[in-house]
Amino acid sequence: MASCGNNFTLRCPSGAPCFASTCRPQNPRAPLHDINLILSSSSSSNLKLVTISYSSARRRSFVTVRADMATEEKSISQDRMLVFVPPHPLIKHWVSVLRNEQTPSPVFRNAMAELGRLLMYEASRDWLPTVNGEIQSPMGVASVEFIDPREPVAVVPILRAGLALAEHASAILPATKTYHLGISRDEETLQPSIYLNKLPDKFPEGSRVFVVDPMLATGGTIVAALNLLKERGIDNNQIKVISAVAAPPALQKLSENFPGLHVYTGIIDPTVNDKGFIIPGLGDAGDRSFGT
Repeated sequence: MASCGNNFTLRCPSGAPCFASTCRPQNPRAPLHDINLILSSSSSSNLKLVTISYSSARRRSFVTVRADMATEEKSISQDRMLVFVPPHPLIKHWVSVLRNEQTPSPVFRNAMAELGRLLMYEASRDWLPTVNGEIQSPMGVASVEFIDPREPVAVVPILRAGLALAEHASAILPATKTYHLGISRDEETLQPSIYLNKLPDKFPEGSRVFVVDPMLATGGTIVAALNLLKERGIDNNQIKVISAVAAPPALQKLSENFPGLHVYTGIIDPTVNDKGFIIPGLGDAGDRSFGT
């Protein structure tokens, strides 16, 4: 079994399993690739090493999982990409609503927005700049902590489905700036093409950026978006990717090209078909969000 050699780490904020997908191979002779992940609780002393193997054959893809305990915190390199799959029941609920083919477009779009709200809440934990001080409450003086409004978080939704996932960003983050990025994918080659770029020529030093892309399938679109950010002075550790569903091919590309990146996703599915769609996934997120 070949090893890719570019590992990333998967973390959970609680002890619940982050990823437990297993699918039988349709072709036992198909070439395999390994991705090493780590499942953990909120305490870094309880780690579980998980190896995910997936086929790269064009017309088939599958995932198998095996797990072993990792006993040393230092076994997790800070240079690895981290993938977070929060096990909150509300996240599971909204993913389930999105999966249902009977979900009407307005409900689908609302579910995508609610999922984005929860994922951005989790992603902003221990990440936002704060200021401390004292204020006068009706009953006395209180020590307080505020999010620093002088350092707005940049939100980059990848059009058009990213608009739905990022809809509540300004509702949960006290200060944001939104930069729209339009990237389409050729249906035959699956290669990305940029048709709208509202990114600044240069981001301020120390900027924090949410890149919002509902489907991380083949990885072409998200890699193109992150390369544009790097050209504008953003380091990998300044970026957090928000997605509804992710798949191993995209995560592998991200881990190879963006060490130290953090990815927050509602669920990891095992398969990407030859059309570039995640299976079981949730279909075309843009079409289902906007009804066109």
